[in-house]
Amino acid sequence: MPTPLSVAYFTMEIGLTAEIPTYAGGLGMLAADLMMSAADMGVHAACMTVRWQHGYMKQTIREDGSQSYAEVSWKPEKHMRLMPNKVTVQLDGRAVTVGVWAMTINGRGGHKVPVFFLDTDLPENSFDDRKITSQLYGGDGYMRLKQEGVLGIAGVRMLRSLGYESKDIGTYHMNEGHAAFLTLELLRERDFKDEAVKPSCAFTTHTPVKAGHDVFPYDMAWKVLGDNLPWHIKKIAGEDGLSMTHLAMHLSKKSFGVSEVHGMVSNRMFPGEDIGFITNGVHLGRWTSPEMQKLFDTYAPGWHEKPEELSKHCRDIPDAELLTAHKAAKKRLIDHANKFAPVALDPNVLTIAGARRVVSYKRPELIYTNLERLVEVCGGKVQIIHAGNAHPADPFGQEVIQRMIERSRELKDKVKIVYIPNYNPDLAKMLVSGADVWLNTPTRLHEASGTSGMKAAVNGTINFSTLDGWWIEAYASDPESGWRIGPLSQALDADDTRTIDAEDLYTELQYQVIPEFEYSDHVRWARRMKRSIGLAGNFNTHRAIAEYREKAWNEERQA
Repeated sequence: MPTPLSVAYFTMEIGLTAEIPTYAGGLGMLAADLMMSAADMGVHAACMTVRWQHGYMKQTIREDGSQSYAEVSWKPEKHMRLMPNKVTVQLDGRAVTVGVWAMTINGRGGHKVPVFFLDTDLPENSFDDRKITSQLYGGDGYMRLKQEGVLGIAGVRMLRSLGYESKDIGTYHMNEGHAAFLTLELLRERDFKDEAVKPSCAFTTHTPVKAGHDVFPYDMAWKVLGDNLPWHIKKIAGEDGLSMTHLAMHLSKKSFGVSEVHGMVSNRMFPGEDIGFITNGVHLGRWTSPEMQKLFDTYAPGWHEKPEELSKHCRDIPDAELLTAHKAAKKRLIDHANKFAPVALDPNVLTIAGARRVVSYKRPELIYTNLERLVEVCGGKVQIIHAGNAHPADPFGQEVIQRMIERSRELKDKVKIVYIPNYNPDLAKMLVSGADVWLNTPTRLHEASGTSGMKAAVNGTINFSTLDGWWIEAYASDPESGWRIGPLSQALDADDTRTIDAEDLYTELQYQVIPEFEYSDHVRWARRMKRSIGLAGNFNTHRAIAEYREKAWNEERQA
């Protein structure tokens, strides 16, 4: 029999490595980081997710800046083992067979956390049902319902097949509303009594925009899920449509946002609900460059197990050693970026980087609001690196990337700009560790957390960001650890906000960031790098896991 679990963590995506493309973005990276910390900390956890047949798309950028995308196929047998266990779930009037692959996350102390990948690409299934686990977030709402039915309902049944009885699991944790259908299977097991399910569930929402929350028409939900839906589904999931967020919240003992401000936004978005917060973190060992890891081993021993040691000892690191370690990481990044640059970047020039999904609320072009001002401030003094993928069906994102490519050529004699294709975890680590400044410009109250900035901080890369998500908390704890863009509050008009933030960005660069970088052999810069590293003592997944253990998971059920 398997060891009883403190938590069964359900997530639609997980980003363990670039070679296992079962993720789309930050949600999957976070899930992996949390499970890695759970393994390091000896938490009895298991993760349930999906073995997507095709992960992120491979991006090709043409000479004119337009893009094409190709599906990425992969061989799961190279990374995980196929288990004999199979379960069925009734979807769209048919019994769909679901298999499972398994792999193990090994913690630093030898503790293991299993990750289970559900799969419908089986000979027992019809062509249409084999496609359920084909493409992460692919297809229409009808397909999404089937995918979420597999994750939630078949996921619980698979745990039972693997030997985890109901009494063996303290908490079922839903990482976003995609996993909320697990509550339906628990209701079925527990005589459809809400009060018997709520003590066993916890929920984290990551989305501060209403459009990002899945809501399905009930006629579609009944057609796909049929008898999987309980008689009182409208009472627990909403009268007007089946809201996955409402379902998850109403059948959980605790619900959380992923930063203090996101908790506030979530409570406004869902009046009458009680949503707390646990600020996200990152797994420090995963995202820290090898050179920085060696420094930390010397000057903050034990930081892997106790990240707070970085906060205590970051200022003990000698300037020369810190700058040398960063220089090695920067060279790696510049060498890679120069494969795509219209004009070669210079490793001695202040390098600003930013990388994220190309969506409008992240305002990826804020720095280009006033090109004349940009050239005036940055010409010859700053070089800029961008990365990030646009969805193949998203013309806005593709047009943004095309404009950036065009700009890099137009401005090549004034400001060096490069766009690196095929953003993935390996490139992300290269960027956050090799840049001098990490630029993040979301519209305030639209970024729930922003873990890329945490990854930058632990590498001594300095954050330059609008005040949103985690950066509000970090900047308040140490305003000398980085720079803010614009005020905390928003202007009433979006265009006014953008204009104010863009001018503040240029002003900060001109009078704060660039002069500090150029000052006396980087003396001031090294001081700020150390303060940035100090933030990592708090903004890490070891701390986040400790908070979840305290506030959400029933660890007394462990054997």
